Amino acid sequence: MLTRKKDNHNWIFWLTLFILFCVGVYALKSVLLPFVAGIIIGYLLDPWASYFECKGLNRTVATLLVLFLVVIFLVPALIILFSIIDEQVGRFLETLPQYIGAFIKKIEPIIQELQSSFPNLEADKIKTYLRENMANGLKIIGSVVRGVISSGFAFFNLMSLLLITPVVAFYMLRDWDKFIAKVDSLLPVKSQESIREQAREIDCTLAGFIRGQSSVCLILGTYYSLGLYFVGLELGVLVGFVAGIISFIPYVGSILGFTVSIAIAFAQFNSWEPILQVVAVFLIGQFIEGNFLTPKLVGENVGLHPVWVMFALLAGGVLLGFLGLMIAVPVAAVIGVLIRHAIINYKQSDLYLE
Repeated sequence: MLTRKKDNHNWIFWLTLFILFCVGVYALKSVLLPFVAGIIIGYLLDPWASYFECKGLNRTVATLLVLFLVVIFLVPALIILFSIIDEQVGRFLETLPQYIGAFIKKIEPIIQELQSSFPNLEADKIKTYLRENMANGLKIIGSVVRGVISSGFAFFNLMSLLLITPVVAFYMLRDWDKFIAKVDSLLPVKSQESIREQAREIDCTLAGFIRGQSSVCLILGTYYSLGLYFVGLELGVLVGFVAGIISFIPYVGSILGFTVSIAIAFAQFNSWEPILQVVAVFLIGQFIEGNFLTPKLVGENVGLHPVWVMFALLAGGVLLGFLGLMIAVPVAAVIGVLIRHAIINYKQSDLYLE
């Protein structure tokens, strides 16, 4: 009887702590973004710092070396990428009327066929409607993209000025092992082994998905961008990069990138050869991802179902915005591991066995 009361008190304590944590995150969501970004960067780069530490470097020196290498390679790459995308968007907006005219000309046979089937259908009005709305819609999209790029630079400069994310990333990366040891020392003695087992499973899941999927997204983004660029597709670098980066959402990145690329290619090119080349770029990309990248870098047993990942991202985005998108997968991984262990405990309990 006393054991059952203690268990109830433990559940009440942990549930209260969890609720307070969720309320705190929601209340402070507007200021947590750079800190969460710094923690994620520290987690992602910890294996590299540990590698250099094993080679004999001091942890602080190893941390500085890893961050230096990231800055040296990542910042110039982002500057080049954004400049290419900005140039492509500007050129696309200039030639937009020609693409719209070519697109409408290509679908004229379809409109005429519809008119023969539906005599009351006015083909001229359909063409005018398509021309006006496509032009306005694509101009708005182009303006938004350019605005996002410019604001992205402003945000980057602001964060560089404030030094929040880099400083948090430095301290998290340098003190990661100390932080883990401190948390480990606070675990309840009775439940230490169970919590450690679940923590190891969570770390394995996160390492397999976040670190592995980040590598897959980066490789796919680079591949799609280069492939579409060499095909000659306008906005190919932008579309390919976005398609690769959002590939962490199952099926969404490839389907969206393929659809947008085919639409642009259909309007831009007058022959089927470059359109088929665009199709080939995505087919090869999917083959490489499914047969090499995902099995090797992510693994097949990360324990995160695609539907669960999509739900977590949608829920996180609705509740916390961009911050929610950043923490959605880690939270989903934690919840998934806890649910699996809860099911195991339930099947071993009297409630199930009786």
